[in-house]
Amino acid sequence: MNGHTLMLFAGIGLILVLASLIGLILKRRTRGAPNALIDNLNARINAWWVMVVVIGVAFWLGSGAVILLFYAVSFYALREFLTLTPTRRSDYPALVAAFYLALPVQYALIYLDWYGLFSIFIPVYVFLLLPILASLGGDSTHFLERASKVQWGLMIAVFCVSFVPALLTLDIPGHEGRGLLLIAYLVIVVQLSDVLQYVCGKLFGKHKIAPNLSPSKTVEGFVGGVLLSSVIGAALWWATPFNPWQSFLIALLINLLGFAGGIVMSAIKRDRGVKDWGHMIEGHGGMLDRLDSVCFAAPIFFHLVRYGWT
Repeated sequence: MNGHTLMLFAGIGLILVLASLIGLILKRRTRGAPNALIDNLNARINAWWVMVVVIGVAFWLGSGAVILLFYAVSFYALREFLTLTPTRRSDYPALVAAFYLALPVQYALIYLDWYGLFSIFIPVYVFLLLPILASLGGDSTHFLERASKVQWGLMIAVFCVSFVPALLTLDIPGHEGRGLLLIAYLVIVVQLSDVLQYVCGKLFGKHKIAPNLSPSKTVEGFVGGVLLSSVIGAALWWATPFNPWQSFLIALLINLLGFAGGIVMSAIKRDRGVKDWGHMIEGHGGMLDRLDSVCFAAPIFFHLVRYGWT
C-alpha cells in the first residue's frame, strides 16, 4: 500500500474509534439495561472493525490477496442467494458449474487481466451453459424459474461483485499502481451512503420511500444520505483520477445505483419471505445485506472509469 492508501485507512480507523467511543458512552448511559437500538449500533460498529481489518490485511498483501478476498466474498454471497431459492435434484449439475466453474474462472480471468473474456464469460457463455445442464435431468417443473434463479444469483453475487477487484486491472495514465485506492473509493462512498441514509432516516425520516419493499428507508434519509456521501466522495477526489466536481458526480451516480441495488435486493428478500440474507455478519445480516448496493454500483463504476479515464 502507498502513502495515500495508508492515510485513507488511518482516517477510517479514526472514524471507527470515534464511533466505538460514542457507542460505549451510549451503552453506559443505559446502565446495563437492554436497548435494542444501541446494542445493534455497537454490533454494527464491531462488525465494521472486523471488515476493515480484513480488507486492510488484503490490501497490505497485494492485488492477489484482494482478488482472493472478493472470490471468497462472492462464494458466500452466491451460497446465501441460492440457499433462499428452492432447487430440485436436476439443478445440481448447474449449481456445481456455478460454484466450481463459473466462480473460479471469473476471478482467474480478472487475475490474468483478460478483460475481453471476463466481461462476457458469465452473461454469455455461462448463461447458455446453465440451462443446458439443468435440462439434462429431464425435469421441466418450474424450469424457467429455476434456471433464472441460478443465473440471477451468478449475475449479482459473482459477475457484479467481481468488478470491484477488476478495478486493479485498469491502466490509468497518472494513476498507475493506485487501483487499490479506486476500490477503497468505491466501497467507502457506497457503504457510507448506506450508513448516512440510515442515520438521516432515524433523525429526520417522515415519508416512506418504498414501504412495501424496505420499510426503514425514507425520502429524507435517501436525500440526506446520498448527498452527504457524494460530498464525501468529492472530498476523496485525491484518491482517484477525477477532479473534485467529477468525483462528486461519480459519487452521486454510484450512490443512486447503490440505493437502487438495495431496493431490488429487498424486493427479492420480501419475495422469499425473509428479513436478511443470512446471519454471517453481526448487526448487518448476511454477506449480501452488506453487498447489495455495491453489486449494482461496481460494474457501472468500472466501465465509467475504463472508458472515461484509460
